[in-house]
Amino acid sequence: MSKKAHGTCPYPPQRNLQFSVDWKKADKICCFNRHYAERAGYFLTTTWLRDVKSMMKLKYYDSITGKLLFTAPGKQDETFVFILLHVQFL
Repeated sequence: MSKKAHGTCPYPPQRNLQFSVDWKKADKICCFNRHYAERAGYFLTTTWLRDVKSMMKLKYYDSITGKLLFTAPGKQDETFVFILLHVQFL
């Protein structure tokens, strides 16, 4: 990754991130990270799980540019939540 104006990003992440994601953590992971990302289970400290269970569609945006990346189905059932909480991803 080449150096840019803000670490490896042209500028910092947007301030108002979805799911109550911590801005400082997003800035570190997106722009100043060379190894790994957030710790396992970090999503449990955000509103993501509540939102994915209650919304019909979830729109995911690039945290730097704000551009829409993709739209995913919401209203995930209990099986999805169980697998998410109990399966270790390699």
